[in-house]
Order: sequence, then structure tokens, then C-alpha cells
Amino acid sequence: MFKKVLIANRGEIAVQIIRALHEMDIKAVAVYSTADKDSMFVKLADESVCIGGPQPNESYLNMAAVIDAAILTGSEAIHPGYGFLSENAEFAELCEKCSIKFIGPSSKVIDLMGNKSHAKAAMKNSGVPTIPGSDGSIDSLDDALKLADEIGYPVMLKAAAGGGGKGIRECDDEEALKEIFNTTKREARISYNDDSLYMEKDLSDAKHIEMQVIADQKGNVVYFPERDCSLQRGHQKIIEETPCMEVSQSQRDYLGKLVAKATKEIGYENTGTFEFLLDEKTNNFYFMEMNTRLQVEHTVSEEVAGVQLIKAQIQVAAGEALPFTQDDIKVDSYAIECRINAEDPAHGFLPAPGTLRKVNFPFGTKGVRIDSGVEQGDTISPFYDSMIAKIIVHMPDKPQAVVKMRRVINEFKVDGVKTNRQFLNDLLQDKHFNDSDFNNLYIEKSFLKEWLKNVEE
Repeated sequence: MFKKVLIANRGEIAVQIIRALHEMDIKAVAVYSTADKDSMFVKLADESVCIGGPQPNESYLNMAAVIDAAILTGSEAIHPGYGFLSENAEFAELCEKCSIKFIGPSSKVIDLMGNKSHAKAAMKNSGVPTIPGSDGSIDSLDDALKLADEIGYPVMLKAAAGGGGKGIRECDDEEALKEIFNTTKREARISYNDDSLYMEKDLSDAKHIEMQVIADQKGNVVYFPERDCSLQRGHQKIIEETPCMEVSQSQRDYLGKLVAKATKEIGYENTGTFEFLLDEKTNNFYFMEMNTRLQVEHTVSEEVAGVQLIKAQIQVAAGEALPFTQDDIKVDSYAIECRINAEDPAHGFLPAPGTLRKVNFPFGTKGVRIDSGVEQGDTISPFYDSMIAKIIVHMPDKPQAVVKMRRVINEFKVDGVKTNRQFLNDLLQDKHFNDSDFNNLYIEKSFLKEWLKNVEE
């Protein structure tokens, strides 16, 4: 087992990784920017190294600085958390060359699954159903127009190297496709240094379903109950729950066996998440992409499955077998996660940085978990994600969990910055949410419009 691990991240996830390391009797090394010098994760770490200025490219995205800090401190492994360098194949390869264990999949697999068109081809080869569209990248407008005619409008034009909801354009007809094709290529080149595009049939009327897996170096793969992440805005998730109320056990078994098989066939190690669209008209699943890292919402899977994923990640990276098997993973309860962010939902969810003058986290209730990287007096920086905390509630069923989540959110108090607390509370009372009658466009096309009317009144 490792004696010392560096965390190439910040905030809440850095705190959770440090805590896991300490429980495993492993020394934790934090790297931080000048904006984060007084942060909780820096205080909790056994050692800390300042790696640059507040802008992410000056610090948390500075691969050379992170590697230098690992070598300087004698760290044997690097945990990338989520975001920043967690899905960067070049960084994973750099770790490999420097004989530092990257706690995640190999650089080769990250590269394969990071390119959406290549990932789709790999999944097709493994028998995983994919969204109708291009088999690879689309090189010209003529090719795009021809394919769109074949699969039918509306279609989605996507940057092959994109992610996190970026580099995506919807086209309702031929004229729209002609208008945005070259613009999208140019944006992809500027954002990702890769102007490759691919096309998919637009399946808007669908649920966003994820299935997380973890694989060790000994050939063992375990999948977890699906997560319903359909409640989103601008392709960013707002509430996540597991299991999905609309997925049957037979569907769960089918999807689980599919992703386990694909995981083995692409030579995947550590944890990752397969994302699918569930077409509610046909009840068919279609692969969208794979996140080759820990997810923000891994917490709900942990609660329902009764495992500790960060610890399992570290054990797998050290060459140990998974500490649990597929038979250990049951679906006999329900978990939900809400993210409390410093933002203003009434004005386009604009980030609301500032100092947390007063904070009340309602700890101390059965079934309630609060993951945070801040405390009273800390500052929500304009340079990074605006998340204050994740609230996770785990109960026997959804109705009990929702009641408890509403109570916890009502008790959750933050002074000094605007938050999305009221928006979440109202969403939790929504009939469509409670009946699981929603898809990935529900918030933007229905709930948010009505909510904003009420706010204005």
C-alpha cells in the first residue's frame, strides 16, 4: 500500500480524499493555489505545496507543477479527484513516465474514452447500444447534411473532444446545420485544440441514466445501481438520485452486464461512469459517453451500495483486489444528492462569490451526510466552482428521503452569499419530481419557467 499520496485537486473532493487517506493510515499531500492557502483541505493535509496563482491554468491545471510537487514530497501516487486534470490523458501519461501511480485508468484508456467518437466506436464493438449518428468524426458540411437526412432532424452536433455540456449544438433543420457547422468547428478548435465533430440523433425526450463501475487489476469488475441525473440545467446536474424509479430490476441487470463486459474489453482500471439516455418512448438505453474519473455524485452510489469508493480506488491503484463483489451490491434503499451552490437562480444562476459570514450545516441526523470543503469565514472564490456543500440523504425509499432532504435544506443556513437553497426546496416539492415524471429537459422547459414567474411576482 502507498505511504504517501498527493491530491491534485481542491475543495470538497480534496477534503474527502484526505479523510479517506488518513483512515487508511496514508500521508496526504495537498497542492494549492495562492487563492486557497487558508482552505480547509490545506489545513487537513499532512503536507502542502503552493503550485501557483489563482487561475486554474496557473495552478491546478499546471501539470509540471503538480508532478514537481509529487516528486519533491516523495508521493508515490496522485489522486486527481474530479475536474481539473482528472480526465487528462497527457497528465496520466506524465505520471506513468515519472513512475507515479495515477489513481485512475491508464492514459491510453482515458484518451480512447475522452474522444467521444472513438468511445462510441469502442462501445459499439462491445455490443453497447449507441445513439444513431456518425461512426466517427464528420469532416465536411456535405457529410453532415447527408447523415442528418439519414437519421432525421433534430440532430446534435458535438465536439469530439468536448465534455461537461460544452461544444454541443442542436440543429432542427438543414438551414440551422449549415449556419452553425463551421462555427462549431472553430469553437471546438479554440476550446479543445481539436476541431473534430460528430453527430447524433437528438433524443431530448429522455432520461439521463448513469451506471458506475469499478475494476481492479485482477480482472474483477463491479457495477452499481443506476443513477438518475435527469434534473439538469445547461447540461449541468442539479439533483441526482439512485436508483431510478423508472428502471426495473431486469433493465438494471441488463445494463450492468453490458457495462461490466465493456469495462473488461477496453482494459479499464479503477472507477468510471457510463452515461446513457433512456428513451422513454421505446424504453431503450443509448450510450452517450464515459467519464473516466470519480463523479461528483458518487456519494449516492456509496450510500445505497454501502461501500467507500475513494478507499476502493486507492486499494485498486495499489494492486489490491476490490474489497467487495457484485453479490455485495444490493438495491434495497434510496439516496438523493442536492448541491448547495453560491449562485443566483433568479438571474441565470450567476455565480455569487463572497465570504461565508455564517454557516449552519444541519449535522447529526440518521441518513444525512454533508460533504463540504468550506467552513464559516471561508471565501467562495470567483476562480473555481461555486459549490458550498453536497447534501446526501439515504433512506429506505424516495418519499422518506425527500421529506428529510427538504427539512435539512430548510435548516441549512448561509449568510454572506446568495445560494440556490430556495430553488432546490421548491424543486423537491414539485409533483413531477416526486412522481419521477421528468426528463433531462424538464427543468429548462417547464419547471424553471414557472419558478421564475413566481419569483418575479
